[in-house]
Parts: sequence; C-alpha cells; structure tokens
Amino acid sequence: MAIIGTLLKKGIRLRESLEQEYSNPIELQKQELKKLLIQAKDTEFGKKYRFDLILKEFKKPNKDFYTAFASMVPTYNYEKIYHEWWYRLKAGEKNITWPGAIRCFALTSGTSGASSKYIPITRDMVKAIRKTGVRQILSLSKYDLPDSLFTKGILMLGGSTDLDFNGTYFSGDLSGITAGRLPVWFQQFYKPGKKISKNRDWGEKIEQIVEMAPKWDIGIIVGVPAWLQILLERIIDRYKVKTIHDIWPNLQIFVHGGVSFEPYKKGFEQLLEKPLIYMETYLASEGFLAFQALPNRRTMRLVLNNGIFYEFIPFNEGNFDENGELKPDAQILKIDEIKEGEDYAILISTCAGAWRYQIGDVIRFESKAENEILITGRTKHFLSLCGEHLSMDNMNRAIELVSKEMNLNIREFTVVGLPDGTLFRHHWFVGTDDNVDPQLLMDRIDAHLKDLNDDYITERKHALKRVSCTVVSPKLFYYWMREQGKEGGQNKFPRVLKGDKMNQWMDFLKSQQVNL
Repeated sequence: MAIIGTLLKKGIRLRESLEQEYSNPIELQKQELKKLLIQAKDTEFGKKYRFDLILKEFKKPNKDFYTAFASMVPTYNYEKIYHEWWYRLKAGEKNITWPGAIRCFALTSGTSGASSKYIPITRDMVKAIRKTGVRQILSLSKYDLPDSLFTKGILMLGGSTDLDFNGTYFSGDLSGITAGRLPVWFQQFYKPGKKISKNRDWGEKIEQIVEMAPKWDIGIIVGVPAWLQILLERIIDRYKVKTIHDIWPNLQIFVHGGVSFEPYKKGFEQLLEKPLIYMETYLASEGFLAFQALPNRRTMRLVLNNGIFYEFIPFNEGNFDENGELKPDAQILKIDEIKEGEDYAILISTCAGAWRYQIGDVIRFESKAENEILITGRTKHFLSLCGEHLSMDNMNRAIELVSKEMNLNIREFTVVGLPDGTLFRHHWFVGTDDNVDPQLLMDRIDAHLKDLNDDYITERKHALKRVSCTVVSPKLFYYWMREQGKEGGQNKFPRVLKGDKMNQWMDFLKSQQVNL
C-alpha cells in the first residue's frame, strides 16, 4: 500500500485520529482554543481583546474558560473582520490577527456576495489542512480496498497553482494554494502534475488533462462534482469509449466536497462501468473542518484537534433575521451543548487569524458521540419569503427524488424568490438536456417539498401561492459562471440567488433568449 506505507515511513501516525476518537470533545476543543490564544496573544487582535486575561481563566478550577472568551471577543462576519482587521494584512502589516505577515489569500467563490472574498492562509493553516488530508487518506484503511489501489495516481481537479502576486501577497483558489505546496512524497501520485496545474485557462487545462488521460493510471479523483463530470464526459467523448473505466480501469474512489453530491449522482454514475466509493470532505476556504471517516455513511467527522475552535448557533428565527444575518443577542453554544438532529450555523476561530468568524454554513449533528455531521445549507442560501423556511437540504433532496422518479439527468439548478402581487412565488431554473415538461417537473418538485417541509406546505396554502419552473441547458449555468469569472476550481453554482446575483442571472438568461 504505497501511499499509506509512505506516510507511516515518514513518521505520520494515527495518534491524532485516535486522540479524537477516544477523548472528550470539549477537552479537545478547550486545548485547541488555548493553543490558538497562546499563539496569538501578542498580535494586535490578541492585545485588544486581552487574550492574556482569557488565558488565566484556563488555570482556574471550576471556571468556565469559554465564558471569558465569549464575553471579551466579539463575533465577526467577513465584512466586519475585513474592514476592521484583515485589510491591514493585505497591506503587508505583521502580527495583526495571527503572528507574522500573511503571504497568501484564498479567493472564495463569491456566490453569496457581489465579489470574491480574501481569506488569509497562514503556514499554520496549510500544515493543518495537510494533516487533516493525511488523516483522511489513512481512514482508507477502514475500507475493503486492494493494496494495488494505493500505488495509483490521484487526480485533483482544482484551481491554478500559478497564483497572482501584487508585490505584497499571493492570491488564488485555495485548491491552487495547497496543491502548489504538496509534500515531495505525494508528488509521485499527484495528477495532473505541476505543469498542467499552473494553467490559468480552465478550458485549456481540461483539454490538457483529456490529452494525457490514457497515459495515467488513476485510482482516486478529487474535486467539485460538476467540473469532474464535465471532465469525464470530455474524456469519454474524445476516446469514443462507453465509460471512464475504459480509460481508468482502476478508478475506485471519488473524493468530493463543496456541494451536495446527491443531485449529481444519477448523471455521474452513467459515466461509470462499476460503482465508486464516494467520500465527502468539508474543506472550506477558512479551513479543513470535517471528512468522511467511515464507510457507508453520509456523515462527516468534525475535526476537533487541528487548528480550529468551533461555536454553534441554533439556526432559527430567534438568532437570525430574514436575510440570514446573525442577531446581536443570538444564543451561542459550545460543542458539549449541542443536540442531535438540530441545525446550527458555525463560528470558527482558526490558526489563520479568524476569530469567532461566521463561516456561513449550516450543519446538523447526526451523532454527538462521534462528532458526525451533515452540511444542511448556508445561512443565506435559503428561502423564507413568508415563513416557508426552505433549506438547501430540502432543495437537494427534492431534486434527487425527482431525478430518480422521472429518470432525469439534472446537472444544475437554482431558485429565486420573487414578489407576486401582494404575495410571493418561487421560480426554479433546472439544467437538464432531457426532454421534460416544465410544469410536470415543477409539480413533482413541489410535491416532494411539501413532504419534506411542514412550513413549506403551510405557506403554499397561503402567501406562497405560485411556484414556476424554467428548464434550460446546463451549459447556460457554466457560461454564466464563466462570465462571473468563476469557472472551474472550487467554484460552484449557488442553489439560491438573491439581490444583485439574482438580477445578473435573470439578465443573462434574457440575453440568451430564454423565455422567463
């Protein structure tokens, strides 16, 4: 087992994974917060919020270390922490929210706001991401896999490793930043290799990979489902084969993240001769938060002992307004206070200098004992025009069900909420090349949402009187992303569009002569 054998020879052991598996979650998190505070106590941020005083609370018996931290350090969203602190990092200032200068910034996909966000990436964060990645590789030992798989190539389809440099800092896609810093031992397995990975032209990069595909023996593919599906289709079409296994017979694992895979699954599996093992990751621009640690589960294990301290906000009307903004008096919990089966927005404090930072994701604990979670949505990617509380989880599940029921290959979808006289309506845009009646499709989506969401069925009888659907070519979704400068890499199409993004999408469709 070349990969795992190499890891073990390099002295990388299962100690950290075992520590999490057999330790008390709150104790692990307490130690992680303490490490973060110690490292950052002499920064400008640490001095302002008296990290030295907070650290003294860790020494006192019968004292709640968290109370001191939560009472002295405010919560932040991106706009607040950027305008108060992170803009100074871009100017090259040192010791602001984390020791030293920040040399790299990850550009987010920008699906929630009008433009990309600059997320600081420190050396400590790169190391933490790498360590969590190693732990996921080691978890493959729990699967029934042939030893030969671990000698095969790993294709990682991400952003360009040729980062922009303005004289002060580098910026680019997180996948490009991390792929450009892969350890030497891993490079023998890594595809598409350094030269192709540097290419900034996404279309040209895809063609280069297609050209090289028959020369590689790929066992694992890693990336966002939509872009990998496009790549596999190109390879199959170029070489006139039936499935990707005609080119890569040893392909067995697909590691994916960023969006729910379920809506893509039906179309993706049409490209395969034999089933793959699907492994989900939760790698955000702000850090590597969780990964699928066990076979035959839909959940991921939250990583509690690798550079991130978590806080959890019950995702309800008491804590968030109708726009998904956090209310000033929101209830915030530690990991020992959460409950299974309830949705929580996440705050994180990290080894990249994010402090009590609202990441924007909503999760649900499926197992508190094993710290197993599901991502159920985004704080701003939901629809609640009139109390229908429609989540991304509801939408993904409805599309998955209707795809199976109607035998459709739905590649992409998004939803917008619009006024309808004195009431409201939802308009769905569904990307498929299959011939389907939009009204019939909408009726089935609507029926499934009524089964999935009690609030939705109530509002469909009252304020949400109308739902409609436009079926378009999936290519239009990718063309629009190209126009937005968001083609490829970690970029994904938002499931809910609001504000400027919604208007841009509607104007784009009109320019393509789509009848709305």
